[in-house]
Order: sequence, then structure tokens, then C-alpha cells
Amino acid sequence: MTDLLLLCLAGTAAGLLNAVAGGGTFLSLPALFYVGLPPVAANATATLSALPGYLSSAWSFRGDMRAEGTLGFAAILSLAALGSILGAFLLIVTPGETFLWIVPWLLLLATLLFATGPMLLKILRRSGTSVAGPVLSGIAILAVSVYGGCFNGGLGIMLLATFGLLGHVDLHGMNGLKNVLSALLSLVSAAAFVWAGLIVWEQAAVMAASAMAGGYAGARLSRRIVRTDLLRGFITLVGASMTVAFFVM
Repeated sequence: MTDLLLLCLAGTAAGLLNAVAGGGTFLSLPALFYVGLPPVAANATATLSALPGYLSSAWSFRGDMRAEGTLGFAAILSLAALGSILGAFLLIVTPGETFLWIVPWLLLLATLLFATGPMLLKILRRSGTSVAGPVLSGIAILAVSVYGGCFNGGLGIMLLATFGLLGHVDLHGMNGLKNVLSALLSLVSAAAFVWAGLIVWEQAAVMAASAMAGGYAGARLSRRIVRTDLLRGFITLVGASMTVAFFVM
């Protein structure tokens, strides 16, 4: 019963954070580790369980998305699908012990990117290179999609930073596109994980239902949050704490 409550709380909080800014995996992945899932299965299950939250958040932002940058929507989706397949394959062929060794480094990278995301976006826009060409844009989308297909942690802020490089400026539109791509990455990766038999369905079902509720609520609340810096600071603190915890395991 305690494990069920923990998964519900972690799933709801993860869905809410993913909708608002990202970083939900900092909560869902440790919760799945805590209830006894092995490393690769926990990451695969966390990826699948995040999908309903991404979908509900994307639906809430459907009226905000506009065409921006040098890549069309279809090209971005195609590159994201390819990258997620490559990333999922990397996770499937990675032994559990190796992935457990990699996890703290991935969490560290995601935490640093999350913490420095706003500054990175400002630098990109001030540098005069905020609008990248189609080739560089495609490479950036593909690279972040490979990362997202393998590891969901910090994906939201990485996508937002990438959109800034592509020339996107509307934050609500960027948030909507972020959730659409996150949903696509999770869907394609999860399909590969299901095929590989990595999903633990009982835990995935509980967390997915909670993430859907949290994602919808988070999207509706995101426009009302004034002190987003405090929220970002909290998520960064959670990410840093999880990074330290996994390094000392």
C-alpha cells in the first residue's frame, strides 16, 4: 500500500512538473527504483508512464503552437521519431549494471542543463545565432531525441533550449511543442521497450494514470505561475539530490 501511494504521488508530481517546466523523471525514476524495479526496467517503465501526462499537457497547449524556426513541424516529428528509436535501442542493448553506472552522470547532465536552461536561451538569442539553419536544426533535434529515447530525465529543458536554437520565441508554443515531442519520443521508445519486455505493467499503470492527471493540471496552472524561478530552483534541488544519491549508491 505504501508503494502504491508513493507511485501515485510521484506520478502526479512528475506529470505536473513535466507540463510546467520539465524534470518529472527526477521524481518518477527514483520512486520506481525504491519499489524494487531493476535499472533498465525502471527507466523503460518511467518513459511509458510519462506518456499520458505529455499527451494531456500537449492537448492543453494545442491552441498555442505556431510555425517557428527553419524546420517544419513534419520534419521535426520525423527526426524526433528516428532519434527516439536510436535512443531506445541503446537502452535495450545496455546491461543493467552499465546503465546503473551511467544514470548518475545522465542525471548530472540533465540537472545542469535544467539549471542553466534560461541562461542558455538568453545567450542564444543575444548571440545573433538564435535562428539556426535547417541542417544544424536537424542535427540538434536528432541529438536531443536520441537522448530522450534512451533517458527521459531533463528532456523538457533540453527540448526548450533546442527550440531556442531553432529560433522559437513563444514560450507557450514552445511548451506545447515540447510536450508533443516528449509524447512522441515516449511513445516510440515505449513501443520498443514493450517489444523488448522491459515494462513492468502494474507500476506503469499506476504511474501513468497519475501522470495524466498531473500533466493536465500542470498545463492549466502553468500560465498562472508567477515565480517560475522558485519552481525551477526546487526541481534543480531535487535533481541534484537524486544525482548525489545515485553517485553514492
